Amino acid sequence: MWQADALPGHVNIPSGIILNVFGLEPILIAPILITLVVSLTVHEFAHAWSADQLGDDTPRLAGRLTLNPLAHLDLWGSLMFIIAGFGWAKPVPVNYFALRRRTPAGFMLVAMAGPFSNLLLAILAAIPFRMGLFTSGGIPTFSTLVVFLSMFIYLNLILLFFNLLPIFPLDGEKVADYFLPPGGQDVLYRLRPYGPMILIAIILMGNFTGFNLLDLIIGAPADFIFNLLVPGT
Repeated sequence: MWQADALPGHVNIPSGIILNVFGLEPILIAPILITLVVSLTVHEFAHAWSADQLGDDTPRLAGRLTLNPLAHLDLWGSLMFIIAGFGWAKPVPVNYFALRRRTPAGFMLVAMAGPFSNLLLAILAAIPFRMGLFTSGGIPTFSTLVVFLSMFIYLNLILLFFNLLPIFPLDGEKVADYFLPPGGQDVLYRLRPYGPMILIAIILMGNFTGFNLLDLIIGAPADFIFNLLVPGT
């Protein structure tokens, strides 16, 4: 996610996820919480690290160039995961003009780094499955480790596709802004003030109409990639 900061030339890059945590089996609670802590921390660190590599020391000065979860997790955002099923992490401040001085694509690359880190985490967690470790002769299929890694892979894919939505304040809005022609950029700019309301409307539409658009645009591609990473599931 993205939102304007008070300092000229600076923006904050928070990351969010929508997740229905109600009605879950107790065995899934711990894997979900651990996954969210690890994945959101790495996601935010990826934003900070990529900005630092592109010549912007703003995240470093803000203490965000670290894998310490306490530097990245937001108290209210974390509580919202439990209360409402969606939440967010602390925004990573970056300097737009410093990134532009290195490359016109700097802002987009920093935005893309977060979702890409979630894809990388999913791929790494899928290695034991691809190596055939979870077979009848190996670790039991329904072991705690298998449940955790499966949940870890899937939630990172959800984070990936959710944050790639081209809706402000998500990462995907800045990625789309870079690749779209001027006309498309103008549309994004006009929709920007309504971005949070659009996201809420999409969520509520699924709750009240039975048609969950997020299942279609996030869940479906997440299912597809999960099945590629973890065959036979």
